[in-house]
Formats: sequence, C-alpha cells, structure tokens
Amino acid sequence: MTESSITDNVVGTAYLAGWSATRWLPERVAYGTFQRIADQAAARRGSRVQMLEANLRRVVGPNVTDADLRSLVREGMRSYLRYWCDAFRLPSWSTAELDDRVHIHDVDRLWDTLAQGRGLILALPHSANYDAAAAWVGRCGRLADTGATYTTVAERLRPEWLYERFLSYREGFGLEVLPLTGGGNIVGTLASRLRSGGLVCLPADRDLTGSGVDVEFFGATARLPGGPALLAHLTDAALISVDLWYDDEGRTQVQVHQPLEVSTSSDRRRRVHETTQRMASAFEAGIAAHPEDWHMLQPLWADDVDAAAAAEAAADRDESGVA
Repeated sequence: MTESSITDNVVGTAYLAGWSATRWLPERVAYGTFQRIADQAAARRGSRVQMLEANLRRVVGPNVTDADLRSLVREGMRSYLRYWCDAFRLPSWSTAELDDRVHIHDVDRLWDTLAQGRGLILALPHSANYDAAAAWVGRCGRLADTGATYTTVAERLRPEWLYERFLSYREGFGLEVLPLTGGGNIVGTLASRLRSGGLVCLPADRDLTGSGVDVEFFGATARLPGGPALLAHLTDAALISVDLWYDDEGRTQVQVHQPLEVSTSSDRRRRVHETTQRMASAFEAGIAAHPEDWHMLQPLWADDVDAAAAAEAAADRDESGVA
C-alpha cells in the first residue's frame, strides 16, 4: 500500500467516525465541539486556512484590517465546521426537522419552471449547508408533484469506498449523482435530463476540470466551470443562481433568483463566457453579503491556481531528484 493510499484511508476512516459518532451526540455538545475545532484551526493558520484568508481578502477588499480579517476567517471556519457537523447529523433528521432547518425564499420559481416541463439548472456556490438545501428540495418541496428528475455531479473522492459513502449519502436526498470523472459523457447525460424537463443542481463556484472559463470575480480573473452555461445553451433550460447563508439560529437560508439572462451571441465560446460571467456576478452579490458562509478553502483565482500548480510541480521535481 502506498503512502498516498494510507493517507486516503486514514482520512476516510475519520469521515466515517464523524458520521458514526456526531449524529448521536447531544446537539449542543456536537456543535460546541465542532466550533472549538474551528477556532483551533483558525488559530493555527494551516495552509487551507491561509487560502481561505486570501480568498476572503479578495471578497472584502484590500483595506480590511488584519484584526477584522482574522475575525472573519474565524467565523468562516466556524461556518465550515458547522456545515460538516450538519452533514454528519443530516441523515438522522426527520422531514419535519429538515423543513425547520432550511428556509428557501421564492422557491416557487423552481416549481413553476419545472411545472412548465422546462429543464432547470440550479447553480450554487459552496456556501452554508448546500447539502441540506438539496435535501430539502428532494424531501420537503414539490419536486415529486412536477415529475422531474433530480440530478447532480460529484467529485470522485479517494479512497473509492469513501466516494461510495458520499454517493449513498446524497442519493438519500432523492438525487441521482453522476461522477465528475470516470462516468462517461457527463454533459450528454445532463443534457438528456434537462431536455426531458429535469432539475440539475450544480455547485458552480470552483472549476474542478482544469477547463474552466476565465471571468472577472471580485475584481480579478477567476476560473469558474462553464458547464452550467453550456448546458443552458444546449438545452434551452432555465439557469437560476441561488444564495445561501446561515442565520443567527444556524438555519440555512436560500434565496432563489430569477433565471439568468442567457447570452445570444452567435459565437458558442462567447455565449458560454458571457453567461458564465453573469452567473459569477450573481454569486458575487450573495457571497459579499455573507462572506463568512462561503467555504472556499482552495485556490480559485487564476494567479492562485497557477501558483499552486507551480508549487506542486516543484515539489514533484524535488521528490524525483530532477533538476
């Protein structure tokens, strides 16, 4: 067994332990424990926390004081760990409890679109508890009344058994989950679902394929996935963005916006770029309103992505002894 596979299995076992233990702890104990872990992580300022700090600095602007930024990062880590505590406990929530913990504003915009038989792409950032929001749509809303399929795409995790565990977790929401890699023609499958009037839910604030679209995001170039825009053009599905945040009671609030205007440029590449830019601008407003609930602990802006890739390449050369 390689060192990488050993690490993967250790991480995977930790996730399983979280699922097994956290859901049965008293609520106050569970969330209090995860908040303490968040505060400790923020204080240590490991590499992922530093990345969150850099990302949040771009959101709030360069004039933020160091003290205010540290406070924001601490709140950001608390929100991120609340998401994980929620995730571990969510399978034990009753439908009534889920309905109490998630409030979706203007949700009829979803049902009205699907009732017309038109496909719908729901584009969302990694904010607050997007899993709970997805579960609410599948378990508490009027999705069954519309007869629409409900599909998403998930990054394939290592080890494989951990990916299978997350797959089962999200399928419990009523979702069909397609793997981002190794699952055949993902765009073709999603397009088929949309043409038949289905709902496709896509996290869309981070490019995982390396083929993202460069857009202006908080004043600098970032790479966002072009999939939502491409699918909207291929299928004439409505493209709707949402904002997510935690309220003071820890409930997930979701704002469903009006469908985005889809570019009508005659050039396909330009159509995708212009529509993705509109999606990015919609995300900007929601993230700026609740920056502490945006869980972006990875490189996103183009210069950060390039710097991370260069550092990884240099580390690989050092390990191989290649000058």
